[in-house]
Amino acid sequence: MATDHKGQIVGYARVSTADQNLDRQLEALGDVDRIFTEKASGKDTRRPELQEMLVYVRDGDTVRVKSPDRLARSTVDLLGLVEKLRTKSVELEFIDNPALNTASAQGEFMLTILAAVAQLERAMIRERQAEGIALAKKRGVYDRTPKITRDQIKDARSKIEMSVPVAVIARQLGVARSTLYAALNGTGRYAPTP
Repeated sequence: MATDHKGQIVGYARVSTADQNLDRQLEALGDVDRIFTEKASGKDTRRPELQEMLVYVRDGDTVRVKSPDRLARSTVDLLGLVEKLRTKSVELEFIDNPALNTASAQGEFMLTILAAVAQLERAMIRERQAEGIALAKKRGVYDRTPKITRDQIKDARSKIEMSVPVAVIARQLGVARSTLYAALNGTGRYAPTP
């Protein structure tokens, strides 16, 4: 005779730095069947213990977290994690914010509102960027020409092969590291033209 799977309570706790303490979160989570903890920034969701927890949970489980910011720092990341858990039929429970628990109709409603706000925010940012670019072009200050020449990119690659740090090379060229990375990776304004 088949028995129904009784879901596990899976805890997740995170602090941002090694010198911070997980004790308060662990106490708040209470009794759990399995706990995943890590000391890592929440700037994105590429964290080893979080990823392992997402693989571990299964249909009927509940992930218990002290608060949403322990799981994700941005609304977009939080909603992405909620959706991943939802596809596995896993509920999400927040100790400090029970109004966001996915097992309740109120939680589903609140998360739907958050998703709509995040989508509106992204659209408004894109709109403001487009307006800013249009105004800059009108004033003649919108410069999309590359700041680094092909010869400088070739020279930078040689220096990197000689273990010169990217920060040092960027400083020598008078550009941000992100600009140098874009040039080296052939992205943004450094993307090959068709």
